Amino acid sequence: MTSPATTLKLAANRAAGPEMDRLLEVMARLRDPDGGCPWDVEQTFETISAYTIEEAYEVAEAIAQGDISELRKELGDLLFQVVFYAQMAREQGDFDFSDITKSVSDKMIERHPHVFADVTVDGTHAQSVAWETQKANERAARAKAEGRAPSVLDDVTPGFPALMRAQKLQKRAARVGFDWPDIEGAMAKIAEETEELKHELAEGGDETRIEAEIGDLLFSLVNLSRWAGADAETALRGANRRFEQRFRYIEDSLAAEDRRTTDATLEELESLWQAAKQADQAQINKSNTNQRGPKE
Repeated sequence: MTSPATTLKLAANRAAGPEMDRLLEVMARLRDPDGGCPWDVEQTFETISAYTIEEAYEVAEAIAQGDISELRKELGDLLFQVVFYAQMAREQGDFDFSDITKSVSDKMIERHPHVFADVTVDGTHAQSVAWETQKANERAARAKAEGRAPSVLDDVTPGFPALMRAQKLQKRAARVGFDWPDIEGAMAKIAEETEELKHELAEGGDETRIEAEIGDLLFSLVNLSRWAGADAETALRGANRRFEQRFRYIEDSLAAEDRRTTDATLEELESLWQAAKQADQAQINKSNTNQRGPKE
């Protein structure tokens, strides 16, 4: 029996139906060779894939910034990418938007028998185990259909950003016991890879070997982030954001004196960098105080 809450949600989804139809019509019009947009008409799966990745990152950035208004816009842009693919596939006679939505609905129902069928799951951990078991079965079935042996690393997409893919590869390997016994092993591996990189640099190693050692060190740092419970991609994105904010602080501080970064000494730049870090920490402390509220 459908619950009242579910009924309300279904009603809201039906209300969104006309706007979804309108978006599909807009896309079809843009792709119409007779009077459509020349740029849209010329696009292929390959040419717009980079835009899809870009839109996904912009969604993530809006979330990181806590900007709900911008998130709504970016989610619209990301949805438009899906509609774009669906329209091109429909033109080729492969599939359409309804096939996409049916496929994902079927998959979610199949992967959540504790919600859509008479299966009981005892807590979040058990749900995660059941989810991974279902995905493993799907990978095995796909490998069998392709006439090859399945791998625990199957479907860790090569197109993922390198840090994200490294973390996913490590998680998959850890599920079958290929992992350090504790975080100390991950820390020791970083020290080992750092020494190997130092050796290559000291020996004047060629670019290929140095690049390989840097890659191994980065991979080890990702492993440490996994052990520490941090997402490597999110961590680096945060570091990028902090660097940009602090560097802009340096630029603004010098501009207030009618100077540029090229006019300052390294010592002056470092002093301003430390001031920017202190300003960051003061803002964090203020934010934490506001979240805790006044003392009782």
